[in-house]
Amino acid sequence: MMNWVLAATLICGASVLNSCKEAKTKEDNPVKQVVSSELIRTSQSWDGVELPDYLVGRPELVAVKYVFPAGQKLGWHHHPVMNYGILVQGELTIIGQDGKEKVVHEGEPVVEMVNTIHHGENRGKKDVILYMFYLSQKDLPLAVQHPEIPLE
Repeated sequence: MMNWVLAATLICGASVLNSCKEAKTKEDNPVKQVVSSELIRTSQSWDGVELPDYLVGRPELVAVKYVFPAGQKLGWHHHPVMNYGILVQGELTIIGQDGKEKVVHEGEPVVEMVNTIHHGENRGKKDVILYMFYLSQKDLPLAVQHPEIPLE
């Protein structure tokens, strides 16, 4: 009987040691949790103008990845629909036709102007990568170009 108790104690002891070892491993490598960080909540574009009401009808959501090479300028344009995005690399300068500028830095959100003419420039030394999300409708353009306005 004593041998059985001794064997059971050794087995339980080994089991406890293994559990402690597993706990230590879990402590060293804790389970990672999902973390959410609200980047922006606004009803205004970057220039402080109130966004328009939603369009009436069925929405079409569009996501676009833009890559602006260093030194590149995007021509004058306007957006007939609301859009916002996250700049994931580089630095983008947005210039309104009135001369107002907004510099968007890596990791920052931006809410674009709606129905206001503007353009963007990558004045930096590395490519800009920008993800934009449009709240549109079928057959609406995401942007309307204005080639009649020269870039300086």
